[in-house]
Amino acid sequence: MNIIRQSLVILGMIAAPAFAASQVSISIDAGKPGTVINKNVYGQFAEHLGTGVYEGMWVGPQSNIPNTRGWRNDVVGALKELHVPLVRWPGGCFADTYHWRDGIGQQDKRPSNVHANGSVDQINAVGTHEFFDLIEMLGAEAYVNGNVGTGSVQEMSDWVEYMTAEGGSPLARLRAQNGREKPFKVAYFGIGNELWGCGGNMKPDYYANLYSNYEHFLRAPEKSRPKMIASGGSGFDTAWTQVLSKELKDRTTGISVHQYTIPTGKWDVKGKDLGFKEGEWISTLANTLKMDQLIKDHVVVLDKNDPEKKIGLMIDEWGTWYDEVGAKSALFQQNSLRDALVAALNFHIFHEHAQRVPMATIAQMVNVLQAMILTDKEKMVLTPTYYTFQMYVPFQDARSLPLAIKDNTSYTLGGLTIPGVSASAARAKDGKLYLALVNTDPHKATDVAINVAGAKVTAATGKLLTSTMMDAHNTFQSPQAIKPATFSTRAASGKLSIKVPAKAVMVVALEE
Repeated sequence: MNIIRQSLVILGMIAAPAFAASQVSISIDAGKPGTVINKNVYGQFAEHLGTGVYEGMWVGPQSNIPNTRGWRNDVVGALKELHVPLVRWPGGCFADTYHWRDGIGQQDKRPSNVHANGSVDQINAVGTHEFFDLIEMLGAEAYVNGNVGTGSVQEMSDWVEYMTAEGGSPLARLRAQNGREKPFKVAYFGIGNELWGCGGNMKPDYYANLYSNYEHFLRAPEKSRPKMIASGGSGFDTAWTQVLSKELKDRTTGISVHQYTIPTGKWDVKGKDLGFKEGEWISTLANTLKMDQLIKDHVVVLDKNDPEKKIGLMIDEWGTWYDEVGAKSALFQQNSLRDALVAALNFHIFHEHAQRVPMATIAQMVNVLQAMILTDKEKMVLTPTYYTFQMYVPFQDARSLPLAIKDNTSYTLGGLTIPGVSASAARAKDGKLYLALVNTDPHKATDVAINVAGAKVTAATGKLLTSTMMDAHNTFQSPQAIKPATFSTRAASGKLSIKVPAKAVMVVALEE
């Protein structure tokens, strides 16, 4: 894979037949397979925030909305189509005030509590047992985030025991009384969240000591012990990665980093989710491409302190964040074609850094920030980001392949210039060679010539996501305004060329 930053001015527009689009060349070396792209970079994040869990996914067993043990059938069915590999829960900042005992036992006797930002009354109908019911329905792995901010070592230790202990443990017996005899499978356990901010306003050295104390008492049977994740810094701040990778060797499997894409780059006025001008189209894509440099900066630190590569960089919150305008619940935003390109560009970056990035969980699954799905009571709609995740399913646990782009175009507006074409290639578990392409230019199509070393490619078939509008999106009134179309093309005179439309995401299988 490669994110190329070469620039060439497009010589013509697709709309003008008198001019031919310049041709970008992509070379793939299928004979030199690289690192496996961990399926968990396609992970999801479900926080108790707004209607992200309640109404969005959970309606309760008594609801008139079709459900299975309280979980919406339509939402669960749609998520299963994404082959969701991993779900992070219960937060986010919600984890910093979540006390797990409030979420077990008889539902109508559970206490309610308020999200850390004070915005939402949580009824605690969804607790440990309900979450793992969802996990098992999805066939996903669980990434549980513990409470360091307002919790205690004893509380977190008890929770891990409750989830993972067998037979004779008092907490295992309590779990059985609540309806679950066998242990839950906890793949990953996060010790705290955003300790530099909503998790406690701490310094990295202080947290490193806290982490060591907590981790020491998180006991579980060896065969079912979760992989522990340390809560790292925000964005380009590598200070936390520096301290944690040095102090927590052999005690953590990963260090988390959070990075959101904001059109303006400013938290006070972020930018619109819809009706934005082209300046916010390019600024959003330019800002999301910074993820590449962010990972490189953290990897420099990791390579110095962890040359054995035992510690992964976990991007467990990422995605777009826009201004709220008349939102029906906290952090609800619409999701357009622009978000689909943001997702795809980040996938390519994660693929390129597969050796150091084994996990990424987008924020969030339903109704919050860059969601896969939006709901309104009994209604449900799939977003362009959902379709991008669906198109990229073949890349889960695929073997990355070296890729080079020659004569790339560039897209320029104002003082910003970004690569016109981004691409990623891999050999999937089904044996097929897949190529993903993004054209960032909202006006001009691009011809891409494909060459696979040592193979003769005869055709390409797959899916294409694009629209005439930059902010094309689905609504409850028009739920299929934008969705993928089938794409296919065959080689001519022994050469394969793909015309990638303006502002498009494409994933194709190459027939060899």
